[in-house]
Amino acid sequence: MNVDANDAVRRCIADAEGLRALVGAAPILSAWREVSAADVQGFADATGDHQWIHLDAERARRESPFGGPIAHGFLTLSLIPALLEASLEIRQRMGVNYGLNRVRFTQPVPVGAKVRARIGVKEASDVDRGCLQVVWEIVIEREEREGANARPACVAELITRHYF
Repeated sequence: MNVDANDAVRRCIADAEGLRALVGAAPILSAWREVSAADVQGFADATGDHQWIHLDAERARRESPFGGPIAHGFLTLSLIPALLEASLEIRQRMGVNYGLNRVRFTQPVPVGAKVRARIGVKEASDVDRGCLQVVWEIVIEREEREGANARPACVAELITRHYF
């Protein structure tokens, strides 16, 4: 996947207090990242989801309501860790994915489209000595053509645990 090094700057979070400080702060925007046909094919191979709407460009142009092939919704969701990592350096011993509270796929992501993450922190709480649980509000936006604003394609509430 190609990353567009636009105005996005990777922020450094030095400790748990730095993460706590993001609660309610303005969202962080990641750089744009292209979702290529090779990405979609690789995801299809990894998951066994070879539905034509993702892989058969000609049939998708002819028969789908989207006018061409689209990325898997779960591929869009799976970009979150990479977009977070590209946007935030968290200086920690270890971080783990703890799960999701809610996920919605609000629009398709056409193959070849660019996406970015709008990253917010909803809450941060201590769960164990040296472990901070963070609830992230993540919106994966797809770039629109002809000067239109970015539009949400995936909205997720992600939970992570960070060990300092």
